[in-house]
Amino acid sequence: MLAQAWLRRGALACLLWPVSRLFGALAALRRALYRYGLLRTERVAALVVVVGNVIAGGAGKTPVVIAIVRHLQSRGLRVGVVSRGYGRSTTDCREVGARSDPAEVGDEPALIHHATGAPVFVARRRVEAARALLARHPETGVIVGDDGLQHLALGRDVEICVFDDRGAGNGWLLPAGPLREAWPRPCDLVLHTGAHPAFAGFGARRELADHALRADGSSVTLASLAGRDIVAVAAIARPEAFFEMLRARGISPRECIALPDHDDFARWQSPAAPDTVVLCTEKDAVKLWRKAPEALAVPLHFEPEPAFLAALDAKLSSLDGHQAS
Repeated sequence: MLAQAWLRRGALACLLWPVSRLFGALAALRRALYRYGLLRTERVAALVVVVGNVIAGGAGKTPVVIAIVRHLQSRGLRVGVVSRGYGRSTTDCREVGARSDPAEVGDEPALIHHATGAPVFVARRRVEAARALLARHPETGVIVGDDGLQHLALGRDVEICVFDDRGAGNGWLLPAGPLREAWPRPCDLVLHTGAHPAFAGFGARRELADHALRADGSSVTLASLAGRDIVAVAAIARPEAFFEMLRARGISPRECIALPDHDDFARWQSPAAPDTVVLCTEKDAVKLWRKAPEALAVPLHFEPEPAFLAALDAKLSSLDGHQAS
């Protein structure tokens, strides 16, 4: 209900508007405390690029993080990633490894490490994760923050704000609208992950691959699945987006199962029919494969436009005392 209400300034949004004013005042006070040094922002001995958003719900930050890490790696830079590890069962600071349980480190950090091979650390305080990462991997020159635009305790050199096709919604703050903080706000780069950007910024190409991955790393073409009995499942912020992209690839699932974002699949039961094919996202596969190794994960191909990556390179290269080359 709220997701729809946040797209316009209707009766429900207007009813919640006074509460959003209080939310905005508290957010502004918090930023002021950091600005005047009453709350401390800590720097680390590496360039920090924060990828986040001002709109509640998933806007495609994790694919952006993966794309940025891969790009910087291709330039020969040593890159690490820090994250809170949203939805994990633990609260300590820890490194994400190939055998880490997504329930303990978070599904998104697990996916980022799997997709890039970069060192990834999770902690409730991202500055703690950054310091631990540098202690273990002192050669790291750039740290990418997965989310954390509002986590002002970690100093940053570049801020990237990500939007999907919702744009800024109705333009109001939570709970009357989808905004965590007022927009527009200062940031270095704006990247749109959807097909229909609501305002100026860089764009990206976003589509599903033409193949799906098995748990053992082998693949099968989506074309070979045509006519099969297919169940699609997604535990992401906007499950319908995954289902729509499957249909765009010629896959018509018999059933589409939308689970809450970051669901741990603890209650997942595989379809009774042995010939049913279960398709999921890569993010979900890191958890689902532990319960249903026969499931297939469909990778997302996400490519920011070249101008965005060039602008990011220019930002990093221009920073005083650092050379990103």
